[in-house]
Amino acid sequence: MSSFPLLTVTAALPAVGAVLTAALPAATNPRRRDLNKIIPLALSLATLALSIVIAVRFTPGGAHYQFTESHPWIADFGIGYSLGVDGIAVVLILLTAVLVPFVMLASWHDADPVANDAGTFERSRRTQGFFALILAVEAMVVLSFESTDVFLFYVFFEAMLIPMYFLIGGFGDRTQGEDAKQRSYAAVKFLLYNLLGGLIMLAAVIGLYVITAQQGIGTGGHGTFDLPTITRALASGKLHFSPVAENALFLGFMFAFAVKAPLWPLHTWLPNAMGEATPGVAVLITAVVDKVGTFAMLRYCLYLFPNASRTFAPAILVLALIGIIYGALLAVGQKDIKRLIAFASISHFGFIIMGIFAMTSQAQAGATLYMVNHGISTALLLLVAGFLMSRRGSRLIGDYGGVQKVAPILAGTFLIGGLATLSLPGLAPFVSEFLVLVGTFTRYPVIGIIATIGIVLAALYVLVLYQRTMTGPVKAAVSGFRDLRARELVVVTPLIALLLVLGVYPKPLTDLVNPAVNATLSAVQRTDPAPAHPVTATGTTGTTTTTTGGGQ
Repeated sequence: MSSFPLLTVTAALPAVGAVLTAALPAATNPRRRDLNKIIPLALSLATLALSIVIAVRFTPGGAHYQFTESHPWIADFGIGYSLGVDGIAVVLILLTAVLVPFVMLASWHDADPVANDAGTFERSRRTQGFFALILAVEAMVVLSFESTDVFLFYVFFEAMLIPMYFLIGGFGDRTQGEDAKQRSYAAVKFLLYNLLGGLIMLAAVIGLYVITAQQGIGTGGHGTFDLPTITRALASGKLHFSPVAENALFLGFMFAFAVKAPLWPLHTWLPNAMGEATPGVAVLITAVVDKVGTFAMLRYCLYLFPNASRTFAPAILVLALIGIIYGALLAVGQKDIKRLIAFASISHFGFIIMGIFAMTSQAQAGATLYMVNHGISTALLLLVAGFLMSRRGSRLIGDYGGVQKVAPILAGTFLIGGLATLSLPGLAPFVSEFLVLVGTFTRYPVIGIIATIGIVLAALYVLVLYQRTMTGPVKAAVSGFRDLRARELVVVTPLIALLLVLGVYPKPLTDLVNPAVNATLSAVQRTDPAPAHPVTATGTTGTTTTTTGGGQ
């Protein structure tokens, strides 16, 4: 246990920053308003610095949970303030800390007051409230990745919904300013779907506690929510579930995570939320918040309920496969840029969940890398799309054309984001998608083969989107477009660099995640299938041919 509470400080910095930012006095002067934005931006960069420290100091192959902190919270119910990170949590904390400053820079003017024809301001909310909410989301997401107490995780898993609700409903996309009702509908739908999942999970969390109390796993006659304690008890045989109880608890947890992820058919809130949110908030939804769902499948579903995870894996793989094809098909037919990216993300989350439940080392390592690489590529595509839409004031694909002739750098970065989305070799998502498909094929060849249809469809919707918006005759409405400004270049350049570097050298990430993946497979009692092929050995006594195959 580290003497310095590094994990607490990393999460507390944006949390305290959110409170301080919200407390800043409202400013009508543009310079003062910019100062109110610089403060939360500086705090997000400080959080990034601490996240880098965690990644650098983390020891791959060392203790499973590192930088651990443990303090009693509600001792009578076995609830503790317990933190710790494995390699998977480290890379996702780093992803969150990397993306938040770029979201802030890209959203620099998204919450500024807007004057109407009468000369009065349409927006009454204070600008700094927008940035305070972003910091609040960051703090809760980081704590979700750090928590090793099931109840503590549940608290932050649910609490992050509140700032997200206000970001969607209160600071929605102003390109559709007359559609405030649509923004409210999207925000309420987001909240209700996720609250329903959370309530079902809460019942499962309570059930888990009751079982640990009945079997004396906690201390003082109480149960426990401590994840390492529960997993050790499962491994040693001190804790056991009846098949019915384990399946019910697994489904309670999995339902909440499938809503958050989102997994088909629980995905329907995502296109509405992303469509009505600002591009920066849409990045928070799909590149940051939704990753908590897929991360939790790895950390909680597989670790706590290994037998149920194996039982339900085929059904979940089928749902993931449907999501891959369904999301890609609907993306092909979209007329709205942000809804297209939303349906593309549903397809990508299908790949991630497929990799998790294929339960091979390649597939799970690929799924973890996919979480990171999808976050970077989708952030790039969404933020550049936001720059595009801010110039035209429209989300409709048909309102654009010939942009590359008047804004070539904007068009070029949009193309890179699109190519990363379709997993072009040489860009980071290719590595993760390749690992997921190969790892799935070794255990479920039919599902692996069908899933490749999603790659073909991704090429279709990305290239058609680029063709319709960037090529062809220059439409009158886009003829006066300015190319990317300095602030916008600061946003896109590091994201492009990350896609290129991780596309050719993913080893820093794989070194972090592979030990955690191996531990997950061990917990769920799975090994990689052995290759099925003839092995010929020739010696002095002749030739012997044997065939190997199978695997758990």
